[in-house]
Amino acid sequence: MAGSRHAVASETPSGAEFESWEAWYRRQDHRRMPWYSARPSPWLVRAVRARQFRPPGTLLDVGCGTGTNAVWLSRQGFRVTGVDVSPTAIAVAAARARRAGVSVDLRVGSVERLPGPARGYDLALDTGCFHSIPLRLRGGYARELARVLRPDGRFLLTWIPREVRTALGPPHRPALAEVVAAFEPWFVFREVQRYASGDPLAWKVLGKRLGRCTALLERRRGPQPPAY
Repeated sequence: MAGSRHAVASETPSGAEFESWEAWYRRQDHRRMPWYSARPSPWLVRAVRARQFRPPGTLLDVGCGTGTNAVWLSRQGFRVTGVDVSPTAIAVAAARARRAGVSVDLRVGSVERLPGPARGYDLALDTGCFHSIPLRLRGGYARELARVLRPDGRFLLTWIPREVRTALGPPHRPALAEVVAAFEPWFVFREVQRYASGDPLAWKVLGKRLGRCTALLERRRGPQPPAY
C-alpha cells in the first residue's frame, strides 16, 4: 500500500504526563533516545513468525513512538493503527511510514481513551507503554484495551519487571502479579516468558540489556470466572 495516513485523535492528551513525553521528543533526535531501535522488537518478530499474530488483521500499537514496529507490521500485511501521547513522535512516525511507502493510521492519544470503536481490533501490541504509565492508569488502560479488542483478540505485552534494579529503564516496573491484577479481569494469559539480561531477546537500553518479560494474552469472551 502506498502512502501513509496521519490522523490526529479528536482529544489531544494534556497534563504533566503528556508534557513529559512530548518534551523528550522535542529536545533531541529520536534516534538518540534510550529506547529507540531501527529494527522491530525481536519478540514481536518471533510472534509473527510463530503465527501467534497473523496478517491481515487489524492491529493497535499502543505507545508506538516513532513507528518502528508499526511500519514493520504494515510491511507484513497488517492493518495498523499506532497511538502515542507525543505529537512529535507521531509526526516522525508518519514521515518514516511515507518513506517506507506503507499505510499506517497514526494517532495522538493516550491509554485513557484508545482510538477506535468497541471490538475494532483483532490484535494489540504494547512494547514499552504499560511499565511507563502512572500506576493510577493501569486499570483504566486494561479496561480500554478490552473495549477495543474483539473477543478472542490477542494482545502482546512486554515489560521490564520490578526485579530489574538498574538505574536505566522505566519508572513503574511491575511485578508479574501486578500485571495479572490489571489485565486478568478481561484477558486470559496464554503464555508468559521471562528473559535474563544476557538473553539476546532481553530489552536493550543505551547498549545494555535489561531483563524482560513478555506475555501473550487473549481477550475473554465473557466475564472472569469466580475465584475459588
